Amino acid sequence: MSQHSSGDLLADRRYVYAEACLAEGDAAGAAEMAEQVIERAPGYAPAWLLLGRARECLHAVTGAEETLRGALAAFETARRLDPEDRIGAGLHGARLAPGFGGTLGGGKAALSQAYVRALFDGYAGRFERHLVDGLGYCGPQLLRGALDALPEVPGRFADALDLGCGTGLMGLALRDRVGQLAGVDLSPAMLRLARAKGCYDRLAEGDLATFLEAEPEASADLCLAADVFIYLADLAPALAGIARVLRPGGWAAFSVQSHDGAGVRLGEDGRYAHADGHVAEGAEEAGLSVRLCTPAAIRRERGRDVPGRIFVLRKIEL
Repeated sequence: MSQHSSGDLLADRRYVYAEACLAEGDAAGAAEMAEQVIERAPGYAPAWLLLGRARECLHAVTGAEETLRGALAAFETARRLDPEDRIGAGLHGARLAPGFGGTLGGGKAALSQAYVRALFDGYAGRFERHLVDGLGYCGPQLLRGALDALPEVPGRFADALDLGCGTGLMGLALRDRVGQLAGVDLSPAMLRLARAKGCYDRLAEGDLATFLEAEPEASADLCLAADVFIYLADLAPALAGIARVLRPGGWAAFSVQSHDGAGVRLGEDGRYAHADGHVAEGAEEAGLSVRLCTPAAIRRERGRDVPGRIFVLRKIEL
């Protein structure tokens, strides 16, 4: 059984019908069809995810507690059947109930690495066209501008790390100011496109935390993260990793999706928004000084600017 097929032709056909029902706004019909799929293929995780989505839609209409419990139970079953959570059941559950699976605290993360990798592997071919042309994405340009806005920032960096480099847009934007540039990303498909740009001296496949742990201490002058931290809940570990690899007086520049409250929120768009205080607290704990925090619209969604921030931090020189 794969994520693309239940192994049962009739079940697969009913799954397609269930998806169509949900797309047409018939949540009750989608739930009924998904249940029929599960009767024939109880181990098919996507059917449980679809059942959860249908029940979530029913809960939004009726407000019935039983549909909420039913949706969460379906999402939990989907995640149990797919331990790496490649299909994103954790994300759906966390949006419906913030405490689902220890989303923002201990336990499983709402956005698993396997889910993010699968998302961007499938998205890579149209990533730049959709992000830049469709959503007006300008993160790399804003990060470069933020560095330019601080007179104490050097004009050139000997060694820089691009965390979550994607297809290499950040690398292109800052290549002329960097001696050695290394990038890391979870998605092999995105890395292939970044490699083709020829702007990186070194590329690695993996998550940024593991990558930072493997880098020599005090070996970089600049760390960049453009539209990457929206996939991390708690930024403290990432900031600590950045502080470890930066040389004294080194710099970090990154974007976040923001909100006006406290802590971290998982939005309807499936991305994390971080309060300014959360970033500042993590920076202070890591030994990084906030030198710039400015509002920025990194991209647009549904015709509206997405609230964000550009941060520039400096490693405190002892």
